[in-house]
Amino acid sequence: MNRVVTVGLDGTPESLTAARWAAREARLRQATLRMTHAWILLSDERDHPSAEGNDPNYWPKWIIDQAMRSIEPIYPDLPVVEDLVAEDPVDALLSAAAESELLVLGSRDMAPMASYFLGDVGLHVMARARAPTVFVRAREDATPADDEGDLTVALSLRGPCDALLEFAFAGAARRGVTLRAVHGRNLPAAAYTRGGIVADPYFRGEIVRHAQRELADALHPWREKFPDVRVVETVWAQSPARAVVRGAVGAGLLVVGRREERPRVAPPVGNVLAAAVHHAPCPVAIVPHG
Repeated sequence: MNRVVTVGLDGTPESLTAARWAAREARLRQATLRMTHAWILLSDERDHPSAEGNDPNYWPKWIIDQAMRSIEPIYPDLPVVEDLVAEDPVDALLSAAAESELLVLGSRDMAPMASYFLGDVGLHVMARARAPTVFVRAREDATPADDEGDLTVALSLRGPCDALLEFAFAGAARRGVTLRAVHGRNLPAAAYTRGGIVADPYFRGEIVRHAQRELADALHPWREKFPDVRVVETVWAQSPARAVVRGAVGAGLLVVGRREERPRVAPPVGNVLAAAVHHAPCPVAIVPHG
């Protein structure tokens, strides 16, 4: 099976930036780039040949062509497959993810009042995709060198996360960058005074030291598998959502996990994942794991 990185295109500046990011990732992985645009009203040109100048699929084709023009000068030898699909975008992207090593989508900047909401397509794809999914913000002046920051992986330490750590270590190895492993841990209410001040610094230190041991234990087998990857471990005594955004500052890529099994009454994505996608200043990779 050929290695494939898929980028979903919709003609927005965000999707163009995502196409350039996906092209670089495909080159790093020595994979084929598949550029997918889904439109449920796409015409079958075999059944409905269009007259010159009246192509019913003009805009879908233009979206693909625009992305091609964006990446060809930078990656002229990259194998690319153009994929126009007459299907609902969510269904098409989920099908593409099942056949890809990675799915890449554009992510728009959101105003504060809307910062807790995702678009329907991004939300449903993020919550259900079988492959790791990367969200990339629009950057008209982005260059390949802009992605050379360290790779940050956020860990909850509440269960197995092998798929997440394998993705993070392999990504850092491909890029030749430092892997920053971050973990945020809330202090119990008993640690604070009524004024919100930590009452016992020693108690706080013990909680942080315990979390540091747990983080080191989780990373140990992966350090042995990837001995050339430099790893920096950081634990903050604060909410995991704040820690993940803080850890993304200066990073070239933030990697976070998504539990595939979630309670039925739980929202599609948790608050940590939502904070990462909406507030991290760099591309965010969401890795499904057990």
